[in-house]
Formats: sequence, structure tokens, C-alpha cells
Amino acid sequence: MKILVIGSGGREHALAWKLSQSPNVERVYVAPGNAGTAQEPGITNVDIAITDFEGLAKFCDVSAIDLTVVGPEGPLVNGIVDFFHDKGLRCFGPNQAAAQLEGSKAFSKAFMQRHNIPTGHYKVFESLDTALTHINEIGAPLVIKADGLAAGKGVFLAHTIAEAKLAATEILGEQAFGEAGSQIIIEEFLFGEEVSFICMVGKGEVIAMATSQDHKARDEGDVGPNTGGMGAYSPAPIVDASLHQRIMRDVINPTINGLRDEGIEYCGFLYAGLMIDSDGIPQVLEYNCRFGDPETQPIMMRLDSDLLELCNLALDGGLNQTNVRWNTKCALGVVMAADGYPFGYATGLLIEYDQTTTQSECKVFHAGTRLENKKIVTSGGRVLCVTALGNTVQEASQRAYRECEKIRWDNAYYRKDIGHKAITRETAK
Repeated sequence: MKILVIGSGGREHALAWKLSQSPNVERVYVAPGNAGTAQEPGITNVDIAITDFEGLAKFCDVSAIDLTVVGPEGPLVNGIVDFFHDKGLRCFGPNQAAAQLEGSKAFSKAFMQRHNIPTGHYKVFESLDTALTHINEIGAPLVIKADGLAAGKGVFLAHTIAEAKLAATEILGEQAFGEAGSQIIIEEFLFGEEVSFICMVGKGEVIAMATSQDHKARDEGDVGPNTGGMGAYSPAPIVDASLHQRIMRDVINPTINGLRDEGIEYCGFLYAGLMIDSDGIPQVLEYNCRFGDPETQPIMMRLDSDLLELCNLALDGGLNQTNVRWNTKCALGVVMAADGYPFGYATGLLIEYDQTTTQSECKVFHAGTRLENKKIVTSGGRVLCVTALGNTVQEASQRAYRECEKIRWDNAYYRKDIGHKAITRETAK
């Protein structure tokens, strides 16, 4: 089979890498891909933008692509799955109606309220003056969110009234996120520990992927500006069998059933970002309609099952009849970013890395990279995700950081404490 993966980030590198391992795959194409996917055996980059639905569909037709897997949220929210289906092309991902769960936070919060899915209290505002008045009335801490897609940067954790007003003004008044910030959500600040709970869904059936946790704050100690993610690890020690069952019962199943009740069939990856409070109660912070990044990288490192087979089962039925196989080891990924991310940063910087010295059970997934005169240079904010397996999270961390030390470009930045909560749990035992 020939597979097309749409996207250019670390998530897409990891998905393409895993799909290429299937014995039923002849070749994986990635549009547009990055320098990492360009160098993978069995993978070929295709220079087509993720916004060029017509060009992507034409490539699938001409190249006899058997399945397309959509990585990023933008094309999903803009209806690429509907577009492909109308042309008779097989595509794994939620349709536009289902992708509203991520495309509009106002939609997702109202949906959760309708179906009694646990989440924080909230209000939606289109007027800056009204929003500022509300902030004064209820006080801080608060969470301020742009309604639409903002590349993971439209969420502000405001610990003071001044911070909340600044965030609201930036989104609504200064239109920092354009149309994505035409309205904002002001919601309750939830306390606890965050967990990424990602599933594969299709035909009303669902299987859970390995649990994971990511670090969204840029700086060590989980402080600093919000980012797309600075690292992740799997499994998440906080999610024991009892909590796993509760998340499925109280969050995942009601989400899928609620969508069906509203005439929306979900097929694809479904990601629930959860806050687990001190009593072990999960509440939904947000939905994503695709695999998380950087959670994909450690999760794909641990996946022993055939990803292509799972995608086909989601599309055709039978997910509930399969047992997903996982490597019993832990995996941890460290994001190496450009200096200045998530704000302004330089690109085109030469990356030096002798891949012949890569440790076993370690994989460097590319994100913001490109080939320039046969050299690998930076092309984005999050550049690489250095991922490793280990018998413990601590061992995986040590391996990943040893590999990070071998990779250089001017002013490369990465946190030195990815996985610290899990490691603290391990060392306390």
C-alpha cells in the first residue's frame, strides 16, 4: 500500500516513521515533510502545501495512494477529510463537523456542558469591555483562551487580574491571533496534574493509546510562556487502571456518544487534555482532533502494533476487537527549540549532528528543519524532538539528554527537566 501523511512537524515524522514499518506498506509520502522525513528509508517528501487540498487530492489520484493520514489540525478544521471523501479518497481523520471540537473552544465547552462532561466553568466574550468587566468581577487566577486555532499559543494562564486583562486585550483588542481571537473564553483555573489522553476512534468504537504527559511551559519548573510543547513522556504514572477506566467512562465515551447523538460520526485521533485534581477527578481542559505533538513521538516509540492496521480498523470497523501491543519500556522526548521560541526566532541555522553515533533505542524526530544544499538547517520554532526508551522514565530521560548534547546549532534551547514529575514519583518508591 502507498500512504500519504499530511504535515511537516515532529508528529508527522513520527507517524510516517511508524507507518513505514508496516509489512503492508510499499512507500510513505509526506506532504510537505521536513529534513528528517526526507532522509528516512521508505519515505519520500512531496512538495505540496497542507492548504492545497486540490493538489493533495490530485497527487493521491495520480500516485494511487491507498490511505491519507492527516497530521495537523488546520486542514482537519478546514474540511480536508470531507474534500477527500467527496473525491472518493480514503482518509483517516475527523470530518469538519467533528473537528469543531478543536476548531472552536466555544463549541467544545458548550458541547461538554450539553453532555455533562466534566470541565471548568466558563463564559464566552466578543466584546473587550465586557470581558474586562467580567475579569474585575470574578478576580484571578483565570484562564483566557482564543476561540480558534492559534498553534498552541492562544491559551494564557493568568495568575493576576492584570495578567488576565493583558491577555484579553492582546486577543480581542490587538487581534494577536486574527480571526482565531474574534471571541475569547474566560474559564475557571483548574488545579492538579495535566494528562494527555489520546484515542483512536471509528465506527463508534474506541481504543486508547498509551497515556502520556507533556510540558507546555517553555522554561524549567513549568514556568514561562505557553508553547506547543517542550517535551513529553509515556506512560503517565498518574493514570492507573482505575483512573483510566474513569476517563473512558466520564470523558471519552460520552464525547463519542454525544457527537453521534448530534449526528456527527467521529473517525480519527481524539485527544483529551485533562486536569486530574487532588481527588483523582478528571476534567477536560481542551480537545484536540489529532495526535498531540510532542506526545506522538514517545507514544510511537512504544507502539508495537501495526499503525496502518489500526487506521484501517478505525475506518472499516473492528477497533474494539483488537489488542494494541505496547513496549513495556518508558519513552521520553525532549524538544530542542530555536532561541526566542515561542516568539521571534532565527531560522536557517546549520544543525550539526553525527547520526552515526546515535544511541540504540533513541530516535531524533525532526520538526522545524529543511534541507539546504544537502545540509540540515532550522526552519521553525520547535526544531527537533530527541526521544529515547528506557526501563524507567529517568533512564529514558538520561538517554535523551545524552543525545541532545551531541546536537548543536547557534543558541539551541531545551528544557533540562522534562519528565520531572514522573521521575520524582519513581525515586520516591
